[in-house]
Amino acid sequence: MARYSGPVCRLCRREGMKLFLKGERCYTGKCAIDRRAYAPGQHGQARAKKPTDFGLQLREKQKARRLYGVLEKQFRSYFDEAARRKGVTGETLLSLLERRLDNVVFQLGFAASRAEGRQLVSHGHFTVNGRKVNIASYSVRAGEVIAVKEGSKSSPRMKQLLENLGSRAVPGWLSLDANSASGTVVALPTREDIQLPIQEHLIVEKYSR
Repeated sequence: MARYSGPVCRLCRREGMKLFLKGERCYTGKCAIDRRAYAPGQHGQARAKKPTDFGLQLREKQKARRLYGVLEKQFRSYFDEAARRKGVTGETLLSLLERRLDNVVFQLGFAASRAEGRQLVSHGHFTVNGRKVNIASYSVRAGEVIAVKEGSKSSPRMKQLLENLGSRAVPGWLSLDANSASGTVVALPTREDIQLPIQEHLIVEKYSR
């Protein structure tokens, strides 16, 4: 399972915004972008140059890729899949990314970040319609029920997460049942449901060059 394993705070600093890659830490004064709000590296504090069209497109693609925690090859596969489907390519791309199981686990509040959601899914802590699924990229469908596996509810970290369940707003395309530690995919996500600062048309322009 390929994944980025380097320091994640520098990714937020490179994109110039919080990507919330470290969970609770991102909401505290320890957040790197609050302490050093400039790009990483020895030239990070140099005067910013006016970005080119290609530069804007690249940054938007990198932002989306890093938010969802996918590498370049996998992100391109999502784009190719979106391009084959009917509808607006950019919006379809975001919908496909939003339907990843690790993202759904995060959106329901079962993980503090998408990275933690990916780890918990990979370790087999969740079921989909009663069957264990340990593939983070699994694409959920309308009507499916995602739940914490019974045997996992007693783990210290999961107990901590379940105690705070419901403290974060859940997107309209998902429904959370805190009592049973489960969530239902009410409908497939639309662009209005995805509250992320991504200009998807720039990503489409990037790959259409």
